[in-house]
Amino acid sequence: MTCLLKPFLFRVLCLMALMFLLPSTWAADSGLPTTLRIATVARVGAAGRTFFTGSTLMVIEDQWLETELAKLGVKLEWVPATVNSVAVQVNEAFAAKSIDFAAYGDLPSVIANASGIHTQLIVPGGSLNNTYMAVPANSTARSIKDLKGKRIALHRGRPWEYQFAQLLEANGLTSADVKILNLNPQAGAAAVATGGADAFFTLNDAFVLEDKKVAKIIWSSKKPPQDWKMRAELWGDAGFVAKYPQLTQLVATAFVRAHHKLSGESGRESFIKNEAEAGQSESVVRRDLADDTTVWKDRWSPLLRADVRKHYANLAEYARRANLISKPVNVDALFAPQFVTQALAQLKINNYWTP
Repeated sequence: MTCLLKPFLFRVLCLMALMFLLPSTWAADSGLPTTLRIATVARVGAAGRTFFTGSTLMVIEDQWLETELAKLGVKLEWVPATVNSVAVQVNEAFAAKSIDFAAYGDLPSVIANASGIHTQLIVPGGSLNNTYMAVPANSTARSIKDLKGKRIALHRGRPWEYQFAQLLEANGLTSADVKILNLNPQAGAAAVATGGADAFFTLNDAFVLEDKKVAKIIWSSKKPPQDWKMRAELWGDAGFVAKYPQLTQLVATAFVRAHHKLSGESGRESFIKNEAEAGQSESVVRRDLADDTTVWKDRWSPLLRADVRKHYANLAEYARRANLISKPVNVDALFAPQFVTQALAQLKINNYWTP
């Protein structure tokens, strides 16, 4: 009987081995990559724990994307980028082909495409961050006009540089009228707190300086037009997008699902809670959102509207004018709206956001 069982057991063991190997080899056999990699901003907390926020966190917690990719034998990998050097890390990763997608800022994306790194905007919307001008607590400055000839800390090449340029232009000034100190956010905060800078142009970390009573905010982008907000959106490697439209569609649908969930009023509270858990003060997050003229639902719109196209056209023009890029960018080539269109149809929410 033992001899009779051996062939049977052998076949069973072979079948089991094949089943275990199938998920990892199927993707390769089908021509799909074994791993799909998405870079995003993350904060590192106690014990080295990584915290994600916004729509990225919602996609991670939902696990829909991970599940759908697994069905195709593709593993999902999240690549964290540190707050102080997101642009550099992501652009270098795109150049090295070590990531396939990234949720990050608008200006670095334009700079990347001007340098020969071809990426496309897959899902617009989500992070429409406000920018702020902070001055030392004892400063008499009340507007940007009072800072003519003064030292202003600004991290060049970061997404909020464009908003700073718009603020100058709206007040009849140019970058030549101020002394720009090219400092990362941490160094810029220290400079304005110790008197090393007369002002600091940054994101909502300006509220932290106010809480410490070392600085005060004299301007914010809450009231000006939508174009004055810093955009951080989902971008994909153009080569990957063209080669793997099926996988790109799954990624786009996952992020549109997250945007839809976050766009409700309960989503607002979830967003605040997630930001707080990631290490941001809840008070700072609430003050950053308070009195903002952008409707919460519209903030998460993934539609490639005319104002979004115009924003990137203006941004590319500014980057060339400011010598951040040496070659013009074909702005129309940056957009791949078909994936959001399909995602909205799949999720049956075509009319949820209006053009």
